[in-house]
Amino acid sequence: MAMIKTVDVRKTFHGRPGREPLEVLKGASLTVEQGEVVCIIGPSGAGKSTYLRSLNRLETIDEGQIYIEDKLLFDCRHGVNRIKMRPQERNLVLLEVGMVFQRFNLFPHKTALENVILAPVQVRKRRTGEAREKARLLMERVGLGDKLDAYPSQLSGGQQQRVAIARALAMDPKIMLFDEPTSALDPELVGEVLGVMKGLAQGGMTMLVVTHEMGFAREAADRVVFMFDGAMLESGVPGDIFSKPENPRTRQFLQSVL
Repeated sequence: MAMIKTVDVRKTFHGRPGREPLEVLKGASLTVEQGEVVCIIGPSGAGKSTYLRSLNRLETIDEGQIYIEDKLLFDCRHGVNRIKMRPQERNLVLLEVGMVFQRFNLFPHKTALENVILAPVQVRKRRTGEAREKARLLMERVGLGDKLDAYPSQLSGGQQQRVAIARALAMDPKIMLFDEPTSALDPELVGEVLGVMKGLAQGGMTMLVVTHEMGFAREAADRVVFMFDGAMLESGVPGDIFSKPENPRTRQFLQSVL
Protein backbone atom coordinates (compact mmCIF):
# COMPACT_ATOMS: atom_id res chain seq x y z
CA MET A 1 0.00 0.00 0.00
CA ALA A 2 1.20 3.52 -0.79
CA MET A 3 1.06 5.32 2.54
CA ILE A 4 2.00 8.65 0.95
CA LYS A 5 1.62 9.61 -2.69
CA THR A 6 1.90 13.05 -4.22
CA VAL A 7 1.43 13.90 -7.88
CA ASP A 8 2.70 17.16 -9.39
CA VAL A 9 2.35 19.19 -6.17
CA ARG A 10 2.90 22.92 -6.64
CA LYS A 11 3.03 25.77 -4.15
CA THR A 12 3.73 29.49 -4.59
CA PHE A 13 4.15 31.95 -1.74
CA HIS A 14 2.90 35.47 -2.42
CA GLY A 15 4.72 38.08 -0.39
CA ARG A 16 4.03 41.72 0.18
CA PRO A 17 2.83 43.88 -2.73
CA GLY A 18 5.69 44.71 -5.08
CA ARG A 19 7.58 41.47 -4.37
CA GLU A 20 7.84 38.66 -6.85
CA PRO A 21 5.88 35.49 -5.99
CA LEU A 22 8.13 32.63 -4.85
CA GLU A 23 7.35 29.25 -6.41
CA VAL A 24 8.60 26.75 -3.84
CA LEU A 25 7.15 23.44 -5.10
CA LYS A 26 7.30 22.88 -8.85
CA GLY A 27 5.67 19.54 -9.51
CA ALA A 28 6.86 17.46 -6.55
CA SER A 29 5.88 13.81 -7.01
CA LEU A 30 6.76 10.98 -4.63
CA THR A 31 5.38 7.67 -3.37
CA VAL A 32 6.24 6.11 0.01
CA GLU A 33 5.19 2.51 0.54
CA GLN A 34 4.03 0.94 3.79
CA GLY A 35 6.97 0.30 6.12
CA GLU A 36 9.39 2.22 3.90
CA VAL A 37 11.90 4.73 5.28
CA VAL A 38 12.54 7.52 2.79
CA CYS A 39 15.02 10.33 3.41
CA ILE A 40 14.78 13.58 1.44
CA ILE A 41 18.08 15.41 1.05
CA GLY A 42 18.95 18.58 -0.80
CA PRO A 43 20.17 22.15 -0.39
CA SER A 44 18.45 24.83 1.65
CA GLY A 45 15.61 26.41 -0.30
CA ALA A 46 14.85 23.25 -2.26
CA GLY A 47 11.31 23.09 -0.84
CA LYS A 48 11.86 20.10 1.44
CA SER A 49 10.13 21.46 4.55
CA THR A 50 7.28 23.00 2.57
CA TYR A 51 6.71 19.66 0.87
CA LEU A 52 6.63 17.83 4.19
CA ARG A 53 4.25 20.36 5.74
CA SER A 54 1.90 20.07 2.77
CA LEU A 55 1.29 16.40 3.55
CA ASN A 56 -0.63 17.10 6.76
CA ARG A 57 -2.20 20.42 5.76
CA LEU A 58 0.19 22.66 7.66
CA GLU A 59 0.68 24.25 4.23
CA THR A 60 -2.00 24.43 1.58
CA ILE A 61 -1.06 23.60 -2.01
CA ASP A 62 -2.02 25.33 -5.23
CA GLU A 63 -1.92 22.37 -7.61
CA GLY A 64 -1.57 18.61 -7.46
CA GLN A 65 -2.82 15.57 -5.64
CA ILE A 66 -2.04 14.20 -2.18
CA TYR A 67 -2.97 10.68 -1.13
CA ILE A 68 -2.62 9.30 2.40
CA GLU A 69 -3.07 5.53 2.77
CA ASP A 70 -4.24 5.36 -0.85
CA LYS A 71 -7.03 7.85 -0.07
CA LEU A 72 -7.14 11.00 -2.20
CA LEU A 73 -7.46 13.91 0.24
CA PHE A 74 -6.44 16.84 -1.93
CA ASP A 75 -6.86 17.37 -5.65
CA CYS A 76 -6.15 21.05 -6.08
CA ARG A 77 -6.48 23.37 -9.05
CA HIS A 78 -5.71 27.07 -8.62
CA GLY A 79 -5.69 26.62 -4.85
CA VAL A 80 -9.12 25.00 -4.67
CA ASN A 81 -9.47 21.43 -3.41
CA ARG A 82 -11.86 19.56 -5.70
CA ILE A 83 -12.29 16.62 -3.30
CA LYS A 84 -15.56 16.95 -1.45
CA MET A 85 -15.11 15.30 1.93
CA ARG A 86 -16.43 16.00 5.39
CA PRO A 87 -13.77 17.75 7.51
CA GLN A 88 -14.13 15.07 10.19
CA GLU A 89 -13.39 12.32 7.68
CA ARG A 90 -10.30 14.11 6.34
CA ASN A 91 -9.07 14.85 9.85
CA LEU A 92 -9.36 11.18 10.83
CA VAL A 93 -7.02 10.27 7.99
CA LEU A 94 -4.58 13.07 8.84
CA LEU A 95 -4.47 11.89 12.47
CA GLU A 96 -2.58 8.86 11.16
CA VAL A 97 0.31 11.19 10.25
CA GLY A 98 2.62 12.17 13.10
CA MET A 99 5.19 14.92 12.73
CA VAL A 100 8.38 15.95 14.51
CA PHE A 101 9.65 19.46 13.82
CA GLN A 102 13.02 21.20 13.83
CA ARG A 103 11.98 23.02 16.98
CA PHE A 104 10.57 20.90 19.77
CA ASN A 105 7.40 22.96 20.36
CA LEU A 106 6.86 21.55 23.84
CA PHE A 107 4.59 23.39 26.26
CA PRO A 108 7.05 24.95 28.75
CA HIS A 109 4.55 24.94 31.65
CA LYS A 110 3.84 21.21 31.37
CA THR A 111 6.02 18.28 32.36
CA ALA A 112 7.39 15.86 29.79
CA LEU A 113 4.67 13.35 30.67
CA GLU A 114 1.94 16.00 30.44
CA ASN A 115 3.22 17.06 27.01
CA VAL A 116 2.98 13.49 25.78
CA ILE A 117 -0.56 12.78 27.05
CA LEU A 118 -2.15 16.08 26.01
CA ALA A 119 -3.11 15.22 22.41
CA PRO A 120 -4.29 11.64 23.07
CA VAL A 121 -6.66 12.91 25.77
CA GLN A 122 -7.92 16.03 23.99
CA VAL A 123 -7.93 14.81 20.37
CA ARG A 124 -8.21 11.02 20.54
CA LYS A 125 -10.46 11.28 23.62
CA ARG A 126 -8.48 8.67 25.53
CA ARG A 127 -8.96 8.24 29.25
CA THR A 128 -6.29 10.06 31.21
CA GLY A 129 -5.12 6.93 33.01
CA GLU A 130 -4.80 4.99 29.76
CA ALA A 131 -2.94 7.86 28.08
CA ARG A 132 -0.63 8.25 31.06
CA GLU A 133 0.33 4.56 31.07
CA LYS A 134 1.06 4.60 27.33
CA ALA A 135 3.08 7.80 27.73
CA ARG A 136 5.23 6.14 30.40
CA LEU A 137 5.96 3.25 28.04
CA LEU A 138 6.84 5.62 25.21
CA MET A 139 9.11 7.67 27.44
CA GLU A 140 10.91 4.47 28.37
CA ARG A 141 11.15 3.62 24.67
CA VAL A 142 12.92 6.90 23.90
CA GLY A 143 15.20 6.50 26.92
CA LEU A 144 13.58 9.07 29.20
CA GLY A 145 11.76 6.93 31.73
CA ASP A 146 13.44 8.90 34.51
CA LYS A 147 12.36 12.31 33.16
CA LEU A 148 8.58 12.04 33.36
CA ASP A 149 8.18 14.95 35.77
CA ALA A 150 10.86 17.18 34.27
CA TYR A 151 9.89 20.43 32.58
CA PRO A 152 11.31 21.28 29.13
CA SER A 153 13.64 23.87 30.65
CA GLN A 154 15.21 21.08 32.72
CA LEU A 155 15.95 18.94 29.64
CA SER A 156 18.71 19.13 27.04
CA GLY A 157 17.79 19.78 23.44
CA GLY A 158 18.24 16.12 22.59
CA GLN A 159 15.98 15.10 25.45
CA GLN A 160 13.33 17.62 24.42
CA GLN A 161 13.36 16.26 20.87
CA ARG A 162 12.96 12.72 22.19
CA VAL A 163 9.94 13.89 24.20
CA ALA A 164 8.58 15.39 20.97
CA ILE A 165 9.00 12.01 19.26
CA ALA A 166 7.19 10.27 22.13
CA ARG A 167 4.43 12.88 21.87
CA ALA A 168 3.95 12.13 18.17
CA LEU A 169 3.98 8.36 18.78
CA ALA A 170 1.34 8.73 21.52
CA MET A 171 -1.22 9.39 18.78
CA ASP A 172 -0.57 5.92 17.29
CA PRO A 173 0.33 7.24 13.84
CA LYS A 174 0.85 4.94 10.89
CA ILE A 175 3.21 7.45 9.26
CA MET A 176 5.91 9.60 10.84
CA LEU A 177 7.22 12.79 9.24
CA PHE A 178 10.50 14.27 10.48
CA ASP A 179 11.47 17.79 9.42
CA GLU A 180 15.23 18.07 10.04
CA PRO A 181 14.75 16.87 13.63
CA THR A 182 18.42 17.34 14.59
CA SER A 183 19.11 20.73 12.99
CA ALA A 184 18.52 22.67 16.23
CA LEU A 185 20.71 20.36 18.32
CA ASP A 186 24.32 20.66 19.42
CA PRO A 187 26.46 18.06 17.60
CA GLU A 188 26.95 15.90 20.68
CA LEU A 189 23.17 15.53 21.11
CA VAL A 190 22.38 14.48 17.54
CA GLY A 191 23.23 10.81 18.05
CA GLU A 192 20.65 10.19 20.78
CA VAL A 193 17.80 11.44 18.57
CA LEU A 194 19.01 9.55 15.50
CA GLY A 195 19.23 6.42 17.65
CA VAL A 196 15.53 6.66 18.51
CA MET A 197 14.69 7.22 14.84
CA LYS A 198 16.72 4.19 13.78
CA GLY A 199 14.80 2.13 16.32
CA LEU A 200 11.51 3.26 14.78
CA ALA A 201 12.79 2.41 11.31
CA GLN A 202 13.85 -1.06 12.42
CA GLY A 203 10.41 -1.53 13.97
CA GLY A 204 8.70 -1.08 10.60
CA MET A 205 7.35 2.45 10.97
CA THR A 206 6.65 4.22 7.68
CA MET A 207 8.90 7.30 7.81
CA LEU A 208 9.54 10.29 5.58
CA VAL A 209 12.55 12.21 6.85
CA VAL A 210 13.93 15.54 5.68
CA THR A 211 17.50 15.47 6.91
CA HIS A 212 20.99 16.87 6.45
CA GLU A 213 22.45 13.89 8.33
CA MET A 214 23.93 11.94 5.43
CA GLY A 215 25.14 9.15 7.69
CA PHE A 216 21.60 8.52 8.92
CA ALA A 217 20.25 8.56 5.36
CA ARG A 218 22.91 6.08 4.28
CA GLU A 219 22.31 3.69 7.20
CA ALA A 220 18.59 3.90 7.93
CA ALA A 221 16.85 4.74 4.66
CA ASP A 222 15.38 2.25 2.24
CA ARG A 223 15.43 5.02 -0.34
CA VAL A 224 17.02 8.46 -0.64
CA VAL A 225 15.42 11.24 -2.66
CA PHE A 226 17.36 14.30 -3.82
CA MET A 227 15.19 17.40 -3.99
CA PHE A 228 16.25 20.53 -5.83
CA ASP A 229 14.41 23.68 -6.90
CA GLY A 230 10.99 22.41 -5.81
CA ALA A 231 11.06 18.98 -7.44
CA MET A 232 12.36 15.45 -6.86
CA LEU A 233 15.35 15.11 -9.20
CA GLU A 234 16.66 11.68 -8.28
CA SER A 235 15.61 8.71 -6.17
CA GLY A 236 17.32 5.43 -5.37
CA VAL A 237 18.73 3.11 -2.74
CA PRO A 238 21.34 4.80 -0.54
CA GLY A 239 24.25 2.87 -2.05
CA ASP A 240 23.44 4.13 -5.53
CA ILE A 241 22.64 7.71 -4.56
CA PHE A 242 25.79 8.17 -2.49
CA SER A 243 28.26 6.22 -4.64
CA LYS A 244 27.00 6.73 -8.21
CA PRO A 245 24.38 9.48 -8.48
CA GLU A 246 23.14 10.01 -12.02
CA ASN A 247 21.96 13.60 -11.87
CA PRO A 248 24.72 16.25 -12.04
CA ARG A 249 22.94 18.35 -9.41
CA THR A 250 22.93 15.38 -7.03
CA ARG A 251 26.64 14.83 -7.59
CA GLN A 252 27.38 18.50 -7.01
CA PHE A 253 25.39 18.57 -3.78
CA LEU A 254 26.96 15.40 -2.36
CA GLN A 255 30.46 16.61 -3.21
CA SER A 256 29.77 19.75 -1.20
CA VAL A 257 28.44 17.99 1.93
CA LEU A 258 30.41 14.76 2.15
